[in-house]
Amino acid sequence: MIKLFVNVDHVATVREARKTFEPSPLTAAILAEKAGAYGITAHLREDRRHMQDDDIKILKDQINTPLNLEMAAVDEMIQIAINTKPFQVSIVPENRQEITTEGGLNILKQEAHLIEIGNRFRELGILFSLFIDPDIDQVKGAKRVKADSIELNTGPYSEVSNSKERTQHLAQLRDAALKAHEIG
Repeated sequence: MIKLFVNVDHVATVREARKTFEPSPLTAAILAEKAGAYGITAHLREDRRHMQDDDIKILKDQINTPLNLEMAAVDEMIQIAINTKPFQVSIVPENRQEITTEGGLNILKQEAHLIEIGNRFRELGILFSLFIDPDIDQVKGAKRVKADSIELNTGPYSEVSNSKERTQHLAQLRDAALKAHEIG
């Protein structure tokens, strides 16, 4: 069964741009819960561009649905996740110049590190997810590092303007999803 997580990051983006306390990611999360969302996603970036540490603590304490914490695979974020104990941690790549996450994690370049942090999270009962490009080798890598789930990067698909490229990107997404389902 597909479960909807609602991402409240850009509510925090508006708040930070206005340099005020509103709009509140917590208020958005509560509204999403009332509308039937299965869970809430929040990305705590290293540069704290939108979500802040307190936002994560407040969401964890106040929402009634699972919290999915998106983060980079760096020591500071790992410690925050260990202290917060969200339902799930989703590892995403970060680039300080990007406005939003632009590409998937390269699992193949950091398998040992991902295995190590995945094991730490599993010991605490935290699910471990990876944001990856729709590439069969990355899907296989996610299996090797024992990710509980993956999120496929749909950015390139959503950005193309011609139907031929759109069809190619959609086929890549389909193939990656089928491979993930096949290998578990």
